[in-house]
Amino acid sequence: MRSSGTGLLIAAGLLLVPCSAARSAASAAERPTVAAARPLAPEFSLPALNGKQIDLAKYRGKVVLLDFWATWCAPCRTTIPRLVKLQKRNRDRGVQVIGISLDDDPRAVRAALRQFAFNYPVAIGDAALAERYGGILGLPVLFVIGCDGRIEHRYDGETDLEVIERRVETLLKRERCKAAEPHH
Repeated sequence: MRSSGTGLLIAAGLLLVPCSAARSAASAAERPTVAAARPLAPEFSLPALNGKQIDLAKYRGKVVLLDFWATWCAPCRTTIPRLVKLQKRNRDRGVQVIGISLDDDPRAVRAALRQFAFNYPVAIGDAALAERYGGILGLPVLFVIGCDGRIEHRYDGETDLEVIERRVETLLKRERCKAAEPHH
């Protein structure tokens, strides 16, 4: 059973990092200390809403874009179609987008899955997972995880996906990443 604390965690965080369309892409914060330290991404295994299991460890060897989002977050809803396009363009190059919704209502997330035609796995996370990723105090938050399973960058707030795609290109050139599989 999921904890209902996720909504409280996010609501409290909104006081610090508001989730609103007014937040400009240019103001999205990259946390350079995360990139400098390159910690291993915390492992998790969650049931995806498509019925399969998302095990982060199975994506080792790929560049992973881990997107924490919610259905009520306007910048998140703007980012999702862009991530769908990014996944389509890069799926066979060793890139995998994974969505972690921090909604409390799975019905709202399923409706969003239909609306946005997600082509990447989505699961519902909780406050414990958000805390393991350094605390998610506002949305969206996107992590770029290298092929070696280490966090390369963290982006808080709406971010220009061209910036993220350049990071992905750099990682694909720098690291030996395996292409394709597992497809969801």
